[in-house]
Amino acid sequence: MGPRTGGLLLHPTSLAGPEGIGTLGQEARAFVEFLAGAKQGIWQVLPLGPTGYGDSPYQCFSAFAGNPLLVSLAELLGKGLLHKADLKRKDLAAHGNQVDFGAVQAHKLPLLARACAAFAASSAGQRAAFDAFCAEESHWLDDFALFMALKAENGGKAWPEWPRAIAVREPAALEAARLRLAAAISIHKTTQFFFFEQWKALHALCRERGIRLMGDLPIFVAHDSADVWAHPEIFFLASDGRPSFVAGVPPDYFSATGQLWGNPLYRWDVLARSGYRFWVDRFRGALRLVDLVRLDHFRGFEAYWEVAGRAENAMGGRWVPGPGPALFDALVAELGPLPIVAENLGVITPEVEALREQYGYPGMAILQFAFGSDDAADSFKPHNYPRNVVVYTGTHDNDTLAGWWNAGVGDSTRSADEVEAEHSLARLYLGTDGSDIHWVCVRAVMASVADTAIVPVQDVLGLGSQARMNLPGRAAGNWRFRLEDGQLGSELQARLRAMAEVYGRAPVVSKPAS
Repeated sequence: MGPRTGGLLLHPTSLAGPEGIGTLGQEARAFVEFLAGAKQGIWQVLPLGPTGYGDSPYQCFSAFAGNPLLVSLAELLGKGLLHKADLKRKDLAAHGNQVDFGAVQAHKLPLLARACAAFAASSAGQRAAFDAFCAEESHWLDDFALFMALKAENGGKAWPEWPRAIAVREPAALEAARLRLAAAISIHKTTQFFFFEQWKALHALCRERGIRLMGDLPIFVAHDSADVWAHPEIFFLASDGRPSFVAGVPPDYFSATGQLWGNPLYRWDVLARSGYRFWVDRFRGALRLVDLVRLDHFRGFEAYWEVAGRAENAMGGRWVPGPGPALFDALVAELGPLPIVAENLGVITPEVEALREQYGYPGMAILQFAFGSDDAADSFKPHNYPRNVVVYTGTHDNDTLAGWWNAGVGDSTRSADEVEAEHSLARLYLGTDGSDIHWVCVRAVMASVADTAIVPVQDVLGLGSQARMNLPGRAAGNWRFRLEDGQLGSELQARLRAMAEVYGRAPVVSKPAS
């Protein structure tokens, strides 16, 4: 990870702005400038793909594509691909600190299609860049664009419910679909070009300001995705295309019956015979977008929780060995040393930690988890942090600090007595009466010996549970949090800058030679 640094966690959808959802345009550039002024070295985001079920960035229609809702319409206007009248929708901004995904889709997708039509008549220079993009990304882009066009043609149904010839990818049926849906396919490819061009410009600005982008690579992909439809041989699927085994985790802090994620499981033996090509491609794509990769559910590479495809909860699953070092050796052989942060939360065994330590990947520690036990040796307590760890006040799955402190039992499986014992230990450990709990916790992670400290934006703002990003196990209503205009002001920036400086996390600026 390099020298001591700090950063903020904020998904781009949560940025403020007039389009009903954060975008990669002016709002994102303003956030980069806020980070630079606050002397933060990392901007961490969630997966950037096109969201499907429940609007979750962990259930995307593609492991490679970008989310079209993040494309800035204002940037397209600036390129002459839209008109000012197209952007006049006051009602989208009226949702304040919540994203209404349905309203945003209804507004933005037709305008993106209009911009794509204008682009099709654009200059040769722009078309040449687009053609080069399509050629370079063809290994996923062709299947993705066809998948999305077919999904619309079939009323949004999951791919196993499409006509069988299409679902099983009979060559003649696919060729006929490509001809029939050529216009829709072109729109999806052009929209992806817009996304990647805007992200490339944002990434360049981050580099100029000394900020590294940390992305998030989920271990599993959504069943209803172009990836599974195009590569069914690498997943455990039944004859009807539905998963025969799915992913999840056993009963935990968040759920007494475990978490049933529903993602199809990999056939690691088949992937091994291909040299793990799918994973090599995923990492290569991710490293073009970001500088660091938070590898989600790292423990699943050592062993994963396998649940029957039709199970109602995750309680009856079993642990099955994952690919282990073979996968990472293949990745390193193709791509070189990988800038991975291993998400090693949950049921972690010595074998999982041995796999992580074999490659020197830093793990994660969550301050919110430090006070549920009076065990002084608990690895979540700051006095036990190693240097090679990324420490957080909380993650996108946690309640906000203020929500955690004030909500009582809340989302966990703890009793009221356990909550009170947790708070009592936290007050003693942190030396606080709890009146300014979010800044006390931010200071605790920033002051720690951990090389990297990252804080969700909601926590530096002291926002309550209404600003929570995700509640695991809740099917709808997640991922909606948005900043309001002006929330990230100069006073907050100065306070973060002071902490970065006093705890040695500010970027080091080289002095010119005398």
